[in-house]
Amino acid sequence: MHIRNPVEWSVDQLRLAGHAVESVGRAGREARGLNAPAPAVRQIAAADIRDALRRGLDDFAAFRTDVAFLCVIYPLAGLVLARLAFGYDLLPLLFPLASGFALIGPFAAVGLYEMSRRREQGSEEGWADAFRVVHSPSFGAIVTLGLVLMAIFLLWLGAAMAIYDLTLGPEPPASITAFAQDVLTTARGWAMIVVGIGVGFLFAVLAMSISVVSFPLLLDREVALGTAVMTSVRAVIANPGPMALWGFVVAGLLVLGSIPAFLGLIVVMPSLGHATWHLYRKVVR
Repeated sequence: MHIRNPVEWSVDQLRLAGHAVESVGRAGREARGLNAPAPAVRQIAAADIRDALRRGLDDFAAFRTDVAFLCVIYPLAGLVLARLAFGYDLLPLLFPLASGFALIGPFAAVGLYEMSRRREQGSEEGWADAFRVVHSPSFGAIVTLGLVLMAIFLLWLGAAMAIYDLTLGPEPPASITAFAQDVLTTARGWAMIVVGIGVGFLFAVLAMSISVVSFPLLLDREVALGTAVMTSVRAVIANPGPMALWGFVVAGLLVLGSIPAFLGLIVVMPSLGHATWHLYRKVVR
């Protein structure tokens, strides 16, 4: 009898849930006859990244009170993750858990895309607009893609734990101080850092490639999930430099937002969410 580890089991459950949600979404899309051609992809430059960030900050300023209310969940989630790490021998997973914001962030920001979309159309009603995504014809596809990102996140945690076991583990750290010393002052610790960053980079590239414009596209147009994902991949392939810059900006801002007890995420997450909508507008015709 084969006993599966928690990550493997969780991925299987997400896959099954994804099939169920996608079946519902597929039925709805077929009823609407979603056979639209794949959108065209533009080439952008670093200046477009800066402009998308500026517009994202402008949206954040316009919805400042509403978005701060919505996004207080991000630092709270970060603090919960930190508490779990320190309280249940999950200290080696603290950084992988925190970096998971970058992997699942595109799905968590769907409501922010909707707010930016409605503001672009001239509506500035407030935070309730974020919940109107449930009425989107592509809501099933949005949830399915979100489950895919969650599966990638769980696989990343499994990989991170395996890297720790092969370097500093498999025993849990004796204390926070001992863990920090092992990570920063030993060859095995530096090996864990280098390998972890390399593997994490691959997971981040995968997640960004399939999601950077797919969620906004699903909100904006009635397209199939596969079309949205392939459009996102094409956007990354057509703009390797600007998309790499976007990835580094996202990672850097998330790190800065996480340092002061995750409180900076109240500003960073909504600003990046709104900016992602404007980046989509620049990339997809």
